[in-house]
Amino acid sequence: MSNLKVKTILVSQPEPKVENSPYFELQQKHKVKVDFRSFIHVEGVSAKDIRAQKIDLNNFSAIILTSRNSVDHFFRVAEEMRYKVPEDLKYFCQSEAIAFYLQKYVVYRKRKIYVGQKDFADMTTLFKKYKDEKFLLPASDQLNFDIPQTLNALKLNWTPATFYKTVMSDLSDLADVYYDILAFFSPTGIKSLFKNFPDFKQNNTRIAVFGSTTQKEALEHGLRIDILAPTPETPSMTMALEKYVAEANKGK
Repeated sequence: MSNLKVKTILVSQPEPKVENSPYFELQQKHKVKVDFRSFIHVEGVSAKDIRAQKIDLNNFSAIILTSRNSVDHFFRVAEEMRYKVPEDLKYFCQSEAIAFYLQKYVVYRKRKIYVGQKDFADMTTLFKKYKDEKFLLPASDQLNFDIPQTLNALKLNWTPATFYKTVMSDLSDLADVYYDILAFFSPTGIKSLFKNFPDFKQNNTRIAVFGSTTQKEALEHGLRIDILAPTPETPSMTMALEKYVAEANKGK
């Protein structure tokens, strides 16, 4: 397939908000058209549904935040439940980016905020220091398996709660649109493709996938994977696309 020139790429994520995104550099450097479209989106779970999960926010002394979505939906639910977030509540953030985003809702210097490096397991040392806290994990309905694994291994008093859900988007307007490359970042993105287009035939479309779980889902749906990331050579999707496009369009 790499002998076919690439003119168009569809990235199954929202358009980056930063001007210096590598996607825009890819577009300009190789004169390819890059479009963005979320194949999945997040919907909040109502306060009523969270109460049905037997969650009382007053019962917790610490909150574990694994994404910006978990931050947004925790504070949305707190407001819906008329729960006044106490000043001594402890926040355990998986990364600096999440901790920084928390400033949207709290005065940073007045709060107890503990920050991990990047991966969830990196927070183990922090959790060990505060093992007597009652932790709430406001999360998606699709929880990464390593999170309960890590928390259970530490024998923490923790409760998971579904505060938001990952939902497949309606892509019916793309029915007659063809792209040379489709780039996917999650198994749900692949599922969304086939839910929207059950008769999808790959033909000359190149499929790019990020991560082993996305790769597995693509293969289970009978897709041919042409571009794979991360690899030691191409740790990001944009680098993998850049390498492929450079090769495919060489001398054409």
